[in-house]
Amino acid sequence: MSTKSTKTAVLERRQVLKGVGFGALALAGTGLASREALATPEKATEYLAKMTGGAASKEGRVTVKLPEIAENGRTVPITISIDSPMTDNDYVKSVFVVAEGNPSPEVISFTMSPAMGKAEVSTRMRLGKTQNVRAAAIMSDGSVFTGTKQVKVTIGGCGG
Repeated sequence: MSTKSTKTAVLERRQVLKGVGFGALALAGTGLASREALATPEKATEYLAKMTGGAASKEGRVTVKLPEIAENGRTVPITISIDSPMTDNDYVKSVFVVAEGNPSPEVISFTMSPAMGKAEVSTRMRLGKTQNVRAAAIMSDGSVFTGTKQVKVTIGGCGG
């Protein structure tokens, strides 16, 4: 191997530092871009239609409990309860929760069985701004029931 071919294969220190610097700037810049809410009521409806197989839903039987005002959107308590006997013949199969003003409409989903005894779940969620939160429950017979609650968020939890 000649000296000339060896020289072309070796990167200079400045080239390496320049490449690392540009890479670090590119990565840092991705975190600076503002994240606006990408979810809309329409996107939330599309997601629920996809999860429920497009079944027609009826209002009722689903209660969404949220505080009227969430002082901090980073940790908002939510309880979803469904009026169901939870027997082998009549029970809640799944529950899907969406938020209409977050970066993504999907919040959480639950799978249930008659062994639960009571169709109620509680958790905490992040909310970016004041918005509607909806829950859809799929029953064992394929019917779908929904419930909605609006929560006012004073300090957003999704980067807001």
